[in-house]
Amino acid sequence: MPFIPETPLLTDRLLLRTFEEGDLAALVEIESRPEVARFLYWEPRTTEQVRESLARKMTGHTLNAAGDTLTFAVVVRESGELVGSVNLTWTSELDRQGEIGYMLNPRHEGHGYATESARRLLGLGFDELRLHRIIGRMEARNSGSARVLERLGMRREAELVENEWVKGEWQSELVYAMLDREWASLGGA
Repeated sequence: MPFIPETPLLTDRLLLRTFEEGDLAALVEIESRPEVARFLYWEPRTTEQVRESLARKMTGHTLNAAGDTLTFAVVVRESGELVGSVNLTWTSELDRQGEIGYMLNPRHEGHGYATESARRLLGLGFDELRLHRIIGRMEARNSGSARVLERLGMRREAELVENEWVKGEWQSELVYAMLDREWASLGGA
């Protein structure tokens, strides 16, 4: 049976909603920046590439099977400004596992939006989807992303040294994780 969360998802300051065609300009501002793409698998995107990315994001609102991803636009409730995206991928049905990810406009870093939106997706994954384990992965030099996962209470499980050839160099990967019982011990919030 498909899992379709009720949207929008709300936090104290944010609204997490499905992406819309009108989000193109805000998404171009994010995905075309070198500092955003630095630790990702892709280079800064052109408007046409962002249009394709947006089309994929617009379909990410249902989990039917492992491998599917829920993707939400992160919008500041007070201003209505789209400041990033956050996603939850259902990585294994049998093992009840998922993975969170997030991308924020650098102009809005330092306000806790990545942590707040990712926390809401942990709640969605653990409390509603009943996942057992959720991970977050990043390029090892992405210290900002590591701090977000640490603020969420996730523990660093692994450092995979030079495990991927990306953008012409060997890159290392950090893996953080949280179990459902660890989420519950934090009060589920």
